[in-house]
Amino acid sequence: MKKISTSELWEQLEERILIDVRAPSEYSRAHIPNALSLPLFNDEERAKVGTVYKQVSPDSALVKGLEFVGPKMAGFVKKVTKWAPDKKLLIHCWRGGKRSGSMAWLTQFAGFDVVTLEGGYKNYRQFVLSQFENRELKIVVLGGKTGSGKTAILKELKEKGEQVIDLEALAHHKGSAFGWIGEEPQPTVEQFENNLFEIFRKIDPNKRVWIENESRSIGSIYIPQGFWNQIKRAPLLHIEVPFSKRVEQSVNIYTQNSREDLILSFKKIEAKIGLENIKKVVECIESGDFESAAAMALKYYDKTYTYAFENNTTPIKHFIEVPNSDFSEIAEMLMKFADTEGL
Repeated sequence: MKKISTSELWEQLEERILIDVRAPSEYSRAHIPNALSLPLFNDEERAKVGTVYKQVSPDSALVKGLEFVGPKMAGFVKKVTKWAPDKKLLIHCWRGGKRSGSMAWLTQFAGFDVVTLEGGYKNYRQFVLSQFENRELKIVVLGGKTGSGKTAILKELKEKGEQVIDLEALAHHKGSAFGWIGEEPQPTVEQFENNLFEIFRKIDPNKRVWIENESRSIGSIYIPQGFWNQIKRAPLLHIEVPFSKRVEQSVNIYTQNSREDLILSFKKIEAKIGLENIKKVVECIESGDFESAAAMALKYYDKTYTYAFENNTTPIKHFIEVPNSDFSEIAEMLMKFADTEGL
């Protein structure tokens, strides 16, 4: 049976279907993007086999595992036949051991062309984290106070052919106390790292890539340390957008959802903006005066952003005033500035 290293994984996936045979809880916590879940054991079965292995013997655990797997074998073959009509599979488990080997044996016997991942998911994870450390990108960080439209500008940059990594989209969170509003549930930190790497590995390291200025935490997500170190070394382009424009953009983004969500988010920062201000904000929201509520939120976040900007240790900072124009024009302006500065 052929085994491949993690560095060969993506080349193999150009023609093979990736099958993850770990237990459902392992897969749901985090998995290789685009892997299909075909658990050899469910969570309860896996726990029982593990208990027998530790308390009785490896041989007894093998027999117990066969008791569980035997009745499922036909179903496994039917599923992979549906998923992989070309009969080419890449199978992995946690460490590239018995589970992936067992499924590989079965599917090979059924006529499939099968390879397994050496070291399994564990080796994949080590590879991903090492790449964040060792594969250097030409990052340009786009900064600006809350409501500056950085996400929209990144979208325009991407449409104009620039490389972009949208961390907030991957994290399903916009980064502030309001960032969860209108978003899907956040992935686990581990799944976020896996999803980030899928984009990271495709970036041309010889060309710049734009990333929004973030703190290391985005909601409950943390940017992996190796990648965070790269971001902190990168040049920062801070755009200064008129306050009125930022109020307008904040209202457009956050009033598409319920007023209850807005009020709940404001209450998360009550200790920092004061009880009296919270009462005023709630009154504004309930009366539909979203502009006043947004203005109060921006004044708070402006203070925190200014402090973070002044204490940012990046070696290169550029302060850029942008016209009160559309995001496409701002993107063009930033591209020209970056070209001029050799970024």
